[in-house]
Amino acid sequence: MRSVFRFFGQIRKLRKSSDGAAAIEFAILAIPYFMIIFAIVETFIAFTGEQLVSNAVENMSRKLRTGQITYKIDSTTDKEAEQFRQLFCNEIAIMITCSTTEAKTPQKLFIDARTFTNFADMPSSVPVKNGDLDTSAFKYEPGGPGTINMLRAYYKWQVITDLIRPYISNIRPTDASVPSYFLIVATSAYQNEPRFN
Repeated sequence: MRSVFRFFGQIRKLRKSSDGAAAIEFAILAIPYFMIIFAIVETFIAFTGEQLVSNAVENMSRKLRTGQITYKIDSTTDKEAEQFRQLFCNEIAIMITCSTTEAKTPQKLFIDARTFTNFADMPSSVPVKNGDLDTSAFKYEPGGPGTINMLRAYYKWQVITDLIRPYISNIRPTDASVPSYFLIVATSAYQNEPRFN
């Protein structure tokens, strides 16, 4: 009978003892806690990158609008597509680095600069084909003085935290897989100055 009382006494002591309980509780909660923290940080960084691309589009469209950057008007300010893309990469370099070949062969940064006859003709949606960005119609042909133009930039931002990937990715592949990137899109529609000086 004494051994039964002793056994129950040991059980009571074990129940009262809290040595290591905090470590076990932390071990249980650490993984979801850190996943949430990483998801919050990654979301913040992605939206900061989105703002950076948006600011770069505004800055570059201002340079196109005022004639600081031109295209095929026989001026010293003329820039080809590769040069323009490099200038755009320089605008976002504080946080987003373009690869050494990005200016020649776009892999993550895609730029579409075109002239339209009026603002109503400008596309209002993201061109998607087979669940991915469709770049087949993209051009670099900004207009001269007085023309109506649109500058669009697309950047494929790599999503790392798998927890938020299905929610932050804005393009869905046709095979129902989860994309590994968040497509940052920035657009500026403008009319060039009547004369470039």
